[in-house]
Amino acid sequence: MTAKTRSHWKEYGTAFCATLITATAGTCYGWPSPTLPYLKSKESDIKTSADEASWIVSIMILCSALTPIPSAYFADRFGRKTCLLLGAIPFIIGWVLVIVAKSVSVLYVARMFSGLGYGIVYTVAPMYTGEIATNEVRGALSTLITLMNKVGILAQYCIGPFVSMRTLAAINLILPISFVITFIFVPESPYYYLKFERSERAERSLRHLRSGDIRLELKNIEVSVQEDMKNKGTWSDLIREATNRKALWITLGVFTIQQLCGSAAVVAYAQDIFSVTGSKIEDYKESIILGCVQVATCCLSVVLVDRLGRKPLLVLSSLGVGLMNGTIGTYFYFYAQNKEDVEHLHWLPITAILIYIVCYAIGLSTVPYVIIGEMFPTNVKLYASCVAHIYTGISMFTVQKLFQVVKDAWGIYTVFWGFSLFSMLGLMFMLIVLPETKGKSFACIQAQLRRDVAKDNARKLITVEY
Repeated sequence: MTAKTRSHWKEYGTAFCATLITATAGTCYGWPSPTLPYLKSKESDIKTSADEASWIVSIMILCSALTPIPSAYFADRFGRKTCLLLGAIPFIIGWVLVIVAKSVSVLYVARMFSGLGYGIVYTVAPMYTGEIATNEVRGALSTLITLMNKVGILAQYCIGPFVSMRTLAAINLILPISFVITFIFVPESPYYYLKFERSERAERSLRHLRSGDIRLELKNIEVSVQEDMKNKGTWSDLIREATNRKALWITLGVFTIQQLCGSAAVVAYAQDIFSVTGSKIEDYKESIILGCVQVATCCLSVVLVDRLGRKPLLVLSSLGVGLMNGTIGTYFYFYAQNKEDVEHLHWLPITAILIYIVCYAIGLSTVPYVIIGEMFPTNVKLYASCVAHIYTGISMFTVQKLFQVVKDAWGIYTVFWGFSLFSMLGLMFMLIVLPETKGKSFACIQAQLRRDVAKDNARKLITVEY
């Protein structure tokens, strides 16, 4: 085995330990799917209305928008590793509260704590994985964040239908505790150490992550950090600097498409959606199939993201989810008008949803977290991650909450037609605006953004003169 291969294995091992916490976030994300049918049933010891159920789903994501700013400061001041370890605490508290819950209000509080942890994880984890990776595997390591999240969701689909709500919470509690035990032994990001001129610690960290001679890479990282830190980053730099402004515009655009294609609603309400499809397969079995397809496709994305590139995957993903959303919406429309006319097509919605999941998982599910780790210089990366995840949290909350509202008011087909429209608008955005960053160093990506900004300014000047 070559030194390069050994280094890649070390990087994957470190990233796996780090992304255990995103698997925990996945358990919180997927938990409502098998749990809500029970909570809304007559057998439930916590009587829950449809409106209360929608709040149980969405309040976690709303609260996830509260922690990016403090976690950004904490990660910048005390380290990415320390911040991720502290991020496990809200998850632990959340699952303990679910275990002891006797009312809907306690479930609300539990989901709030889970949301706080969710916001910490998705602010800091992309930065950590991006900074410990070499250029060759940075995309693959970043997609592990989403892959582990999908594993957590799949665990809920597979275990949830067969155990009680409290037993499921107790099982989920194992993950954040396991993360803390394993992640303690993982090194801090060398970028963080060099930012504070702790060269010896940065060297030890990099030796833990690599095999062979690290002197050249350490020097390159040091030069990159020094270049980024010449002007200490501030929140206003995200808007004042033209390259940062363009990167933020692109990043927020990608995350907008990720949410408005409906993924948050499909995952959280999976069993409820399947219950109205007319399928002959039991709802929980369809959810398990969906979860398995998510995980398998995310594994494929880990392989493809550094081979095909970021932009092709996102374009293909947007096209696929747009077509499938339209197909699902059309099926539900005819099912609502006269279900006997489409009973022979009972296989269509599950097939379309599975194709939707495949298309979503290979691009929109994974690549946005790669982009956010690549598009910004070190001095403002945390601020950008913070803004993106506050925005994403609000967008995801809106989608999850309005799904039930729009479904009850205008029918579920209206929801999926809306998702289809936004997906197609996203496809055009990807084709026109998104640059390719595959295999490029952070310095090369910044240089490309500067060239793009210069071209934009030149076009504006020509337009004004004309």
